[in-house]
Amino acid sequence: MSNVDGDSGLLSSSHWEGLIFDGSWKAANGGSAAVIEPATGVELTRTGMGDAADISIAARSAAEAQAEWVKMPCRERAEIFYRAAEILQKDFESARTWIARETGGLFAKGEHEVREAIVILRRAGSMLLDPNQGLVLPSASGTLSFAKRQPLGVIGVISPFNFPLILSLRAVAPALAVGNAVVLKPDPRTPVSGGFIIARAFEQAGLPKGLLHVIPGGADAGESLCTDPHVRMIAFTGSTAIGRRVGELAGRHLKKVMLELGGKSPLIITEDVDLDIAASNAAWGAWFHQGQICMASGKIIVHESIAQQLIERLVAKATHLPFGNPVDGNVALGPIINRSQLERVDAIVKDSVAAGAVLEAGGEPEGPYYRPTVLSGVKPGMRAYNEEFFGPVASIITFRDDEEAISIANDTEYGLAAAVICRSVSRATAIADRLSAGMVHVNDQTVNDECINPFGGRGASGNGGSIGGPADWDEFCQWQWVTVKDAPHAYPF
Repeated sequence: MSNVDGDSGLLSSSHWEGLIFDGSWKAANGGSAAVIEPATGVELTRTGMGDAADISIAARSAAEAQAEWVKMPCRERAEIFYRAAEILQKDFESARTWIARETGGLFAKGEHEVREAIVILRRAGSMLLDPNQGLVLPSASGTLSFAKRQPLGVIGVISPFNFPLILSLRAVAPALAVGNAVVLKPDPRTPVSGGFIIARAFEQAGLPKGLLHVIPGGADAGESLCTDPHVRMIAFTGSTAIGRRVGELAGRHLKKVMLELGGKSPLIITEDVDLDIAASNAAWGAWFHQGQICMASGKIIVHESIAQQLIERLVAKATHLPFGNPVDGNVALGPIINRSQLERVDAIVKDSVAAGAVLEAGGEPEGPYYRPTVLSGVKPGMRAYNEEFFGPVASIITFRDDEEAISIANDTEYGLAAAVICRSVSRATAIADRLSAGMVHVNDQTVNDECINPFGGRGASGNGGSIGGPADWDEFCQWQWVTVKDAPHAYPF
């Protein structure tokens, strides 16, 4: 029985209690597992937990369904996505409540996810009617030469807990739209937000059975998805460590791989800025959704002449920002997703302080929460300098001139997002041009994304691919070259 207030008929847990999805609802070979609310420890629902056998069955079924899906007229396929968007819009409140309670995020964060999901669905429908299907190529007289985009077949999607609806659907929707089938393995901590909301919307919208499978599961299910011969591509969003394993397994089986991984995103703040605005940006970039964002401002690189003033403003914010269960009232920060992640954040902070960093504010857990934290005096070699927090920590590093700021920003294995705040746009863009990141923002912080932009990183943040907007055609299709002659001609052999 669901404990989520405002459950609608669409998102009542009676549909999925202990089950997985293959176009209908069925028991999993791997059994079932509880879904726990991070803020309270309350069991919200139970879902099926797939194992390797469930993945194998799903992949074979998806391959069979995909062969029929590509035969459906484009306009009919597009209508399914438009209907799914309408269904999600009607159940907006219930969906945002599931996201808030399952992820420990603010209601505003849940609302953002649902709004973006609706746009993703609408855009997926419009992909079927746009002119990116192929190209006519130069050719000799009497020969028609063209290249057309073709679906890969079955796409395996492995998604994380932090923004589960967006980070699942941004792969699921375009992959389906261009003619693939999908096996989705959402994080078992957020299987409703990351999977079953999507399943229910497409089920009600009339997506043919077998095209979308939603199977929460552990490492065995994920590894099976990476090695199954029916799956031709893996779209993975998650930690760099697991991404390396996904890339290794998928590469060994000659699958295409799209990896969107962790980050240590630098935010450079020059000496000529409005300090209140700069502090607001730094706080948001470091602490929004408890810092559990791959784009979080992991290095706040501040000119030495203003560093103390900025630190004072951040300490004031850290001291006064309320934290607690987002469902209960007006809070700015919610819980960390689970105990092990909370302990990891705390260990990075304590180890860095032991190495010489100064704890200016926070730095301690309180129940499932971690107080918004400010560290100053962060230096190379400290964990706070090198490692992704995935927790609410503002890590302050100072610089003397622009060359040093650029050097500090690029001194990382990651390369996801970066940002520069500076009164001079020409100076800011000159700095931005030299930052090694897949996404760079001038006069903003690092946590920026829209579902219509190509999103991706380099180095330990990804394998050079992008997802979203114009990148979707390239990620979820492959080119086929075709030539047509009126009649065959003779060759010299």
